[in-house]
Amino acid sequence: MDASAVLARAADAARHARTGDHVASLAAAEDGLALWDGAPAPGDGGPLAALRAEREAAHRALERARALALARLGRHGEAAGPLEALAAAHPRDEEVLAELLRGTAATAGPSAALDRYEDHRRRLAEELGTDPGAGLRALYRRLLDERAPRVRHGVAHEPNPLLGRDADVAAVAGLLRAWRVVSVAGPGGLGKTRLAHAVARGAEQRTVHFVPLTGVPAGADPDEVAGAVAAAVGAGEIPAAPGLRADAAALVAAALGPDALLVLDNCEHVVDGAAELAGALVATTRDVRVLTTTRAPLGLSSEAVYALPELAAATAAELFVQRARAARPAADLPDAAVAEICAHLDGLPLAVELAAARVRAMSAADIARALDDRFGLLRGGPRDAPARHRTLHAVVNWSWNLLAPSEREALRLLSVFPGGFTADAARLLGADGALEGLVEQSLLKVADTPAGARFTMLETVREFSALRREEAGDTARAAAGMLAWARAFGAAHHAAIYGPSPTPSLERIRAEQDNLAEAARRARAAGDAEAAAAVLAVLGGLWLIECRYNRVVLLVKELGEPLDALDPAPDFADTARTALVTRTVLEGMLQDDDSLAVPETLRRLPPGRTDTLAGAVALLLCTEPGEYPALRARGPLMDGLVSLLDGYAAEKRGDVEHAVAATERAHERLAAGRAPWLANAALYRLSELGMHTERFADIIGWLEAALAGLRELGAWPDVLGAGWGLAMSHLGLGRVAEAERWLEYARNSGLDDQLGLDAYVAGMRGEIALCRGDVDGALRQWGRAVRWLRDAEAATCPEQDIWRGPWALENLSAAVVAHARAGRLDGVPEVAEMADRLPAMALRLLDGTPPTGALYTADLPVWGVLIVAIGMTARARGDHARAARLIALAERLRFLPNFQPTMNRARARADAEDSDAAAYAAAVTEFAGLDRDSLREAARTALTAP
Repeated sequence: MDASAVLARAADAARHARTGDHVASLAAAEDGLALWDGAPAPGDGGPLAALRAEREAAHRALERARALALARLGRHGEAAGPLEALAAAHPRDEEVLAELLRGTAATAGPSAALDRYEDHRRRLAEELGTDPGAGLRALYRRLLDERAPRVRHGVAHEPNPLLGRDADVAAVAGLLRAWRVVSVAGPGGLGKTRLAHAVARGAEQRTVHFVPLTGVPAGADPDEVAGAVAAAVGAGEIPAAPGLRADAAALVAAALGPDALLVLDNCEHVVDGAAELAGALVATTRDVRVLTTTRAPLGLSSEAVYALPELAAATAAELFVQRARAARPAADLPDAAVAEICAHLDGLPLAVELAAARVRAMSAADIARALDDRFGLLRGGPRDAPARHRTLHAVVNWSWNLLAPSEREALRLLSVFPGGFTADAARLLGADGALEGLVEQSLLKVADTPAGARFTMLETVREFSALRREEAGDTARAAAGMLAWARAFGAAHHAAIYGPSPTPSLERIRAEQDNLAEAARRARAAGDAEAAAAVLAVLGGLWLIECRYNRVVLLVKELGEPLDALDPAPDFADTARTALVTRTVLEGMLQDDDSLAVPETLRRLPPGRTDTLAGAVALLLCTEPGEYPALRARGPLMDGLVSLLDGYAAEKRGDVEHAVAATERAHERLAAGRAPWLANAALYRLSELGMHTERFADIIGWLEAALAGLRELGAWPDVLGAGWGLAMSHLGLGRVAEAERWLEYARNSGLDDQLGLDAYVAGMRGEIALCRGDVDGALRQWGRAVRWLRDAEAATCPEQDIWRGPWALENLSAAVVAHARAGRLDGVPEVAEMADRLPAMALRLLDGTPPTGALYTADLPVWGVLIVAIGMTARARGDHARAARLIALAERLRFLPNFQPTMNRARARADAEDSDAAAYAAAVTEFAGLDRDSLREAARTALTAP
């Protein structure tokens, strides 16, 4: 036994008990008891026995502390035995007896506890001629009260089940145990009143008074509020005269009685009076608790505020269905339509119930369409609802009428931001002074983000405020403020997103995407060229980095007209340069030759810094290609860009080895030039080049390094699509399990599904099945890929011709090859149909028809991937000499071997030799020395030959 430790634990247990930390007291007591190895046996002697005897008092203190802690933690069953033993040994220990009485009341009822108290009182009187102590007498009075029935004044029973609020009820009840005043805060229509009724029904207090304050006039002084509450709780009428507030609070407290809960419902329009009354009750009573529902907290030091959250989407849908079935039991309520309706309603139970009521005369689909005018639709609530809850308009209007004029003005102006806003944005609109008040009124929500505090409105509030903005003629002013914000925001963040520490700016731009898209629309309407440039510089940059090319294309088209008129001020030149570079490079990616139409505005701008990406690229764009080598001396960033372009040029002329060497230099120099995103892009570019020679192990190394670089930049998504390359490369090495892991990673990469990703996933799964020897399973997957592509073609407009996108062409070609090699080509109609269309597709590309929206220049490897599929089609249909010749041509074109094992070059060569070895050998010799233009002509001839 550690004798000193036993003493220390006993002291700890007593100290924690005095401070009310019963969990810590129990832990200390149990630790001390675990050190005890028993009292000395009769007849034991020696120092150890003496020490044990000396510590018996500490042991008894530990047992007592443990029993009391168990009781005070509500563990009455565990505490009962130890407390009984202590009471028997020390019948005058009234602290132990008090906990024993509480436990008896909790387990056997107040009457049993009162009987035990009476036994103790009688023994004291007979043996000592005295009464129990004050604490035990107070407990006796409380036990008497507990025998009386619980009283609930004004507390309503549930008219129907309360959905999704169990956790909120429990949370508010928990706060009421710890705080004297608890305020449930939130916007109108959120269900605060109903939640308060639920809390009141289950409250621990014997007496609860529920007092609605909606009948008290807005702005009523504290005397009026106190008088209304006094009348409601039965304290009688109080004259509305100055100086009677303290008397009113005392009368209310007397009417409530001890251990009571007062619920003040809807305090926002009389918040000063409610706060003064609650504060007085806290100051003049020991046990009274106050629960309020309000859109603005009372602001008391004794107050805990519970911000009631909106309903979760699933709960809102359940509520809609419940109320809609009540309105029309046979209504058809498709899950998709219900989800769409609830997505418009901000999780407001009132809005959901009002929408569900419309089911009496409308279908769910009609309601979803009509919610564009939610205030017109959501009318006619239940007759037993307050008038302010009969329509959604009335709910928001109630809050609006309580605002100061400056707060209404702020909401009107700030409603121009669809995606929330920062204090800086509000400042540009002159609305920052009202933010705190609007948060207190629950009309704005504030959240901490990595970029600082961000304010949002419920969409219902924003739409209401926008209507008021139009009525007040404030829209032009709000739009001008938004465009000023966009210009400032673009100037602040455009350079950083391509720099060494891009993550903070990228996170800010992501948070502002909706606002920037709205600013783009307003910039176009106003012809504001600088605002348009600012939006393109940041939003276009983000979407380029994230490979969301369709979005950037549409953004450039939308902003084209104002950008054409751009004449930037000197202090805006850097932002304008970034925007113009973004536009020029994007447009260059979408054309099928090497020329770039560099806008004169970009040429007229003063030279930019070549240690920034925009400045370096601008210089490149304004320089003739023959002069590029001289630019290498301008620094590592410029050297890296020139090397990257050198790699593309080498690939185009068929010199893959030089392309790899140039791109490796580009990666090294870009990293040295503090351009980490572009350095990682160079690694991904190396992986593309490695596919030409099936260097799968090297590709895996490059792509893993790219992903590591992205992670160092701050948890970026796989915006480079490295996961796809890793899946392909592991398949190329026969590592099926690793390929499956990376395929799953790639599916969640966040890339736009603009290039046929669903079909690509199906194709990769087909390749995995082939690696496992499951040919039938593989062809089923490839059939799904073709059907997806066929359906996408039917649904796609010409400007987004998916059949000429690179991934779609690869998918289609690999699907045809897989079916042809398995002898199933003409047995699957949709695959046979697509095989018949391949020659025409290939000829369109060879003739230079640009693959609009495909984001690459159609060139040798893409021509080759189509030609190898055409050759395998010829082989499947018995034309072996043509098959051998076409496969040889595809090899010379270095056709894309991304899908493995289907597009493996060795397998294609074996197929060609098996078809007609002599024809294959002759074709290899014929095509070996041809340059790019000659190969194009040879391909045209081969495809058009009979």
